[in-house]
Amino acid sequence: MFNLEDYETVSDRVARFQKLHLGGRIVTEVVSLDNVKGEVLAKAEVYREHEDIQPAGVDYAFGIAATYPQSMRKFYVEDTVTSAVGRALSLVLDTDKKPTREDMQKVKAHDEVKATIEQTKAKMAQTSGEYIPVVKEDDPWTIKPATMPPTMGEAVATVKEIIGGQTEKDIPRCPHGDMIWKTGQSSAGKPWGHFKCRNAVTGELTRCPKGEDVIWYEINKETGAWQRQKARV
Repeated sequence: MFNLEDYETVSDRVARFQKLHLGGRIVTEVVSLDNVKGEVLAKAEVYREHEDIQPAGVDYAFGIAATYPQSMRKFYVEDTVTSAVGRALSLVLDTDKKPTREDMQKVKAHDEVKATIEQTKAKMAQTSGEYIPVVKEDDPWTIKPATMPPTMGEAVATVKEIIGGQTEKDIPRCPHGDMIWKTGQSSAGKPWGHFKCRNAVTGELTRCPKGEDVIWYEINKETGAWQRQKARV
């Protein structure tokens, strides 16, 4: 854990340098830039006096656009150059911390994202072993809990049972693979079930067109079993 207030901003560091070295200068350079990958390497040189030939401090910063929030990605080059300036100034000025506040804000943001990911993974691991809704055989309008199948084979068996004992080859498929079965309950208390395009479920960009990405099922009131939903006229 760290306190951002313990770190100097780049602008404060630049102001302190200019006050100590009135004739000093800071030279920056974009060493390499790949806008396709969204990567940049920046260099900063600090000269105590304007006429100095050799820099008093030189340092680099590497930036990756994908690590920035969406609203800041278009500024990733400028931000990386600023980071290089702050790092180079730390070699010239009296400071006990090389990173600037801006650098540590990135670290903090990264740690927060990492923590969120770990929490999400833990929650997914927890819920994957809990329950999915399945219709009660004796009361098709009420949902009962059933444990989530631990293996794909058992999951397929469960789906076969729910939709009437079909064989594996009869499970609906789309161009993206086996469609995923899911059930739930509407706000009116009516159970629903559907097979959905795998990519539509996972959020992939390449998915079946709307209307072709889902096959809806409903409960047959007489048998209490799932049946393919009839087209509404």
